[in-house]
Amino acid sequence: MFVQKYYISDTHFGHERLISMQPRPFSAIDEHDEYIVESWNSVVGVHDIVYHLGDFAFNLARDADRVRGIFGRLNGRKYLLIGNHDVDKRGNLHPTLAALDWAARPEHALRIKDCGKDLWLSHYAARTWPYSGYGSVHFYGHSHGKLPGVGRSRDVGVDMPDVDFTPRTFAELTRGMI
Repeated sequence: MFVQKYYISDTHFGHERLISMQPRPFSAIDEHDEYIVESWNSVVGVHDIVYHLGDFAFNLARDADRVRGIFGRLNGRKYLLIGNHDVDKRGNLHPTLAALDWAARPEHALRIKDCGKDLWLSHYAARTWPYSGYGSVHFYGHSHGKLPGVGRSRDVGVDMPDVDFTPRTFAELTRGMI
């Protein structure tokens, strides 16, 4: 069975104010969330891997059932790189997210390989990262398209025009970069 890897960040499920803050082209948060779920499932298969680079959902305590429901509808084995909206007031992974069936324990950063390349994943952009001087690539989120990448780094947030609210592959995200 062929397994594909995908990357995405800053879905902010349930974050009503984000629609006008960014802005995002949706009239309501339900429309936003459904669009992302449909887009996600249109490319990600049940056995595929998705690295979510943080800020999965909002209102984690108040809307825990909704967050669990959305998570359960998303295809793939999901890994979380912890973002600023994924933690409680003490900086610990929010219990709602900690209780979800992630493929592995959520981390703040992760080093993996994809397409034979070294890849550093984190919610936050870095100006230098492990093996950056040796061709390593860095994917990040958090900046909502407002912080350009440096060298072989880039924002993989849903706000990016080439991401368009849909998980993307390494090849798609690095086209023209490497």
